[in-house]
Amino acid sequence: MQRKRKLYACAVFCAVLLFIIAARIMQKWARPWRPAAVVPETPPTGAPTKPCPCASCVAKSEWFDRHFEPSQQPILAENSIIDPLALRWWLALQRSADGLRTTDVIQKMFRVVSAPAGDRPVPSRDCRRCAVVGNSGNLLHSGYGPQIDSHSIVIRMNKATTVGFEADVGNRTTHHFMYPESAVDLGPGVHLVLLPFKLRDLQWVASALSTGEIKMTYMRVKDRVKADKDKVIVVNPAFFKYVHEKWTEHHGRYPSTGMLAIIFALHICDEVSVFGYGADQQGNWHHYWENNHYAGAFRKTGVHNAEFEMKVIQQLHAAGKIKLLR
Repeated sequence: MQRKRKLYACAVFCAVLLFIIAARIMQKWARPWRPAAVVPETPPTGAPTKPCPCASCVAKSEWFDRHFEPSQQPILAENSIIDPLALRWWLALQRSADGLRTTDVIQKMFRVVSAPAGDRPVPSRDCRRCAVVGNSGNLLHSGYGPQIDSHSIVIRMNKATTVGFEADVGNRTTHHFMYPESAVDLGPGVHLVLLPFKLRDLQWVASALSTGEIKMTYMRVKDRVKADKDKVIVVNPAFFKYVHEKWTEHHGRYPSTGMLAIIFALHICDEVSVFGYGADQQGNWHHYWENNHYAGAFRKTGVHNAEFEMKVIQQLHAAGKIKLLR
C-alpha cells in the first residue's frame, strides 16, 4: 500500500511539472511576435575597427573627436537602414523622380550593380594610405605625381584627367568620385564612387551601366559610362547629412564633392594625404587641366561654401588627421 502511495505521489508530481512546463511554453507563444532587429552588415570600407598601424594615428584631437562619428556608414548597402530625417533632408537637396519609393529605387539599382564586398581594400595589418587628389590648378608644376601614386588608394573626382599631367598628378586611380553631371569613363579595375545628390542619380547609375535609357537629369548627361559594375560604390545618403551637420556645420546648402571625398577617406583609410585643394598661388580657383575664365565663380552660387570648407581642411591638417599638400 505504501509503495502505491509513493508511485501515486510521484505521478502527481510529474503531472504538475509537465503542466508548469506546458504553461510556460504556451505563455511564450502567446506573446506577440516581433522580428529580430536587423543590424546591417558593416560596409567593407567602414571605419577601421582594429588599431591603426600608421604612425600618424597617434595624433589626438578633441576637436576631431567632436566631429568624427566612427559609427557612420559611408557606403550604401542593399540592406542599409537610412534615418528618416536624413532621408527627408537628402531628398530635398535636388528634387527628382517624384512618386518613387527610395527603397524600390535602391533595390532596382542593386540588381544592376554589385552590393559592397565583404573585404577591406588592403589587409588590416598594413597601413592603408590614401591620397585624395583634388582638381586645383595649384597641382601644376608641383611634381607630386610619384608621391600620389605611392598610396594604397588614390581617389580622384569629377572630370579629373591624368593624361599629360602625370608628373604633377600621377597616373594611378583606384576610386573615382562622380555624379551624373560630372561622369567620365573609367579604366579597368577602378571603383566608380557615386555621389547621389538626388534620387534620380541612383536610377542613372543603373541605367548608365545597362540600358542607357536615362539621358537627362536637370541637364543632358552621359547615358552610358564605361566602368566595372562589380566595383561600384554608392555613398550613403545619410553620409551627406552627417558631413553637412558635423563638418561643414550647415555652411552652404550641402557639402562639395571635394569635402565629401575627404571625410569619406577619413572613414575608410588609416592615413589621408590631400593634394590639389584650394586656390593656386595667384588666388585663382580653377582646374589644373583648363584655363578657367570664370575662376572662383562657383563660390558665389551659395551651394557650397569653399572658404569654410578650406578652413575645416586646414584644421584637419593642423590636428594631424590629414596631410595637406598644396
